[in-house]
Amino acid sequence: MEESKAQWSSRVGFILASLGMAFGTGNIWRFPRVAAANGGGAFLIAFLIATILWAVPLLMMEMVMGKTTRLGTVGAFRNFCGKKYTWFGAWIGFCSVAIMFYYSVVMGWALRYFVYGITGAIKPGIDSETMWKAFLNDPSQTILFHFISIAIAGFIIYRGVKEGLEIANKTIVPSMLVLLIVVMVWALTKPNAVQGLEYLYNPNLSQLLDAKVWLNAFTQAAWSVGAGWGLMLTYAVYMRDEDDIGANSFVVAFADSGSSLISAMAVLPLVFAVSPSVEVAKKALESGHTGMTFIYLTKFFPNLPGGTFFAALFFLALSIAALASLLSMVELATLNLQDMGIDRKKAAILVTVVTFLLGIPSAYSSWFLDNQDMVWGVGLLIAGVLYSLAAYRYGIDRVRTEIINPNSYVHIGKWWNYAIGGFPIMFAFVFGWWILQSITWYPKTWWNPFEQYSPATMVIQWSVVALVFYLANNWLAEKIKAPYKEVSARESSADRGEGRK
Repeated sequence: MEESKAQWSSRVGFILASLGMAFGTGNIWRFPRVAAANGGGAFLIAFLIATILWAVPLLMMEMVMGKTTRLGTVGAFRNFCGKKYTWFGAWIGFCSVAIMFYYSVVMGWALRYFVYGITGAIKPGIDSETMWKAFLNDPSQTILFHFISIAIAGFIIYRGVKEGLEIANKTIVPSMLVLLIVVMVWALTKPNAVQGLEYLYNPNLSQLLDAKVWLNAFTQAAWSVGAGWGLMLTYAVYMRDEDDIGANSFVVAFADSGSSLISAMAVLPLVFAVSPSVEVAKKALESGHTGMTFIYLTKFFPNLPGGTFFAALFFLALSIAALASLLSMVELATLNLQDMGIDRKKAAILVTVVTFLLGIPSAYSSWFLDNQDMVWGVGLLIAGVLYSLAAYRYGIDRVRTEIINPNSYVHIGKWWNYAIGGFPIMFAFVFGWWILQSITWYPKTWWNPFEQYSPATMVIQWSVVALVFYLANNWLAEKIKAPYKEVSARESSADRGEGRK
């Protein structure tokens, strides 16, 4: 079997790879803070509903397109929607690739702090803020660890789907969960740790009436599970014919949500356990993702017995989580190049080299990294709309009844139609809310495209990329080597099956 036609060896292999894709640094350092800041128990309820209405339908749609076309994002949109929609797939793929350029840098941060932990640099009395700033402002260090990160990911992808990606995730995902559980148990044995659980499970259900809680829940669901990134579409290309779409989507979404909950049960008690007071713990939760992780936790970890050792374990878990997500992004880019006729090994090397080079600006400047994180992170919400348009193009009910349900252990009802069909409306609410927040936060600069955080910088960058891909649409469609056979509403199921062989 050719590598481009490789398949996961088992359903477990597919699910573990998918969990690796979904579970990243955001689950460890973003989910706990967002949950604590948005009502704890109330947020968890809203997040559960958002996962069902946003993440699960998107995962299904990605699996549908990947499994039926057996092509990466560019080719999948070409064959599933028609040639003139090829640029949709290029847009989605670029969003993930743009994130990959700086995500490798973030993995490098975690790796550097793991090294700090095992070498004893994280010790009592450490000035963690000075350590963080010194590292962040030393390009020789940030670029070096960025290189190490992408080199590790590139090597794994170079080895192929079964020998590289599947074997890696079978090791990565269980190891990551074990490390987090160990840190969680250790933290829960410390004084004040229970206050972290109170923050997480605060039963103030009146906050369910707060629109901010719901909007944060939908935003977290969109980013946490990795739905809409094109990553699940990529992994679905290697699904076996007998693998179902409905049940696997639920398994991946809820397993990822459970992993996020484990992270929250490790991180929030940990923050309260290592902080000298409740006030300091609250300040840490308000300091941002990197501030909480690399400054506050690093500072107070060594103050507890065994703290230096568990600091190393924590940053190892963070590094592994980052690697698992980075692998899926490298695979997405590699598969798209394969579809254009480039040998897999050459494609993996090319993606690795380009990622290293284009990641240097983010490794050199945290200002640039934060800007790109905002632009392409929010841009992923547009991807949800594009998948919704793909479903409309095919026929939403036909996607459900002819592709999802015939080979699924779980019958997917018409709720899926309303969920996937309502994505444009959900996007309008979530993005509109984000714009209003930005105007409130930056009343004098929100319109300036040269500001780090402004809606204008997003719209300008999105527009440039969209225009380039729109103009290159026909060229991209022709570059895909697989025969063009549109999976359209005009074809029968038998015709679609023949087109995939």
